[in-house]
Amino acid sequence: MEEINNILNKSIHLGKTIEISIKHILVLCVVLILANILLRLFQRFVTRKLNSENKLKFKSIFSYATWFSYVVIVLVTLSAVGVNVTGIFAASAALLIGIGLALQTLFQDIISGIFILIDQTVHVGDIIEIEDKVGRVEEIKLRTTRAVTIDNKVLIIPNHLYLTNSLYNWTQNGVTTRESITVGVAYGSDVALVKKLLLQAAENHKEVIKEPEPTVLFTNFGDSSLDFKLVFTLNNSFTAFNVRSDLRFEVDRLFREHNITIPFPQRDVHIFNKK
Repeated sequence: MEEINNILNKSIHLGKTIEISIKHILVLCVVLILANILLRLFQRFVTRKLNSENKLKFKSIFSYATWFSYVVIVLVTLSAVGVNVTGIFAASAALLIGIGLALQTLFQDIISGIFILIDQTVHVGDIIEIEDKVGRVEEIKLRTTRAVTIDNKVLIIPNHLYLTNSLYNWTQNGVTTRESITVGVAYGSDVALVKKLLLQAAENHKEVIKEPEPTVLFTNFGDSSLDFKLVFTLNNSFTAFNVRSDLRFEVDRLFREHNITIPFPQRDVHIFNKK
């Protein structure tokens, strides 16, 4: 028994002021195991009545809080068993400063992730645009947001970009969005027929919804054309690029059938011959 006590009391010196025994290490391990069990039970208790989305948000924030709790538990336990915690701080101060500077962006991402989860700026399933990139949000983590672009590429967005850039949430006000295409026709064209053909192109597309109805705006007398905008509504804005392309094809076909010209810029050049 005495031999076991001698082994447990055997000290390990970490620098001049830090001394820790095997017994202290065992106590610390037991405390961490108990803390892990209690934290898991607390997580289950809190999340048992939450829906899947809120449960995911809580787990993300709780995972960050768990690591912070472990650090506090380690320091409190070591201090309680007689280890010089001040010495640990002094020995690791320079290292912690270096790590803090190196991980500055990481901490920004984590804090931004917590803000996103709390204020619900972005939800899973939202279509967002940031730095001219558009994607559907698939997963929100503490450090990054994972989105899938329209061409099925994975977009990993560091969360701190939400604080430093303008974020466009296409679907925060609902799944329907107003989209538009513009077209110019030659001067002298039948504008009533142009409006009719533009509405026909929109009404015949299966993804353009009927309410609110598509509308045509006569936007300008341009330098080379009469300018129109076709405004329509979609249920799935993630397909807007394809729908706009389809409508341009259809408008071009209808205009050709009805002899409506889409002009291109022209300039008259006058040459004077001075003798």
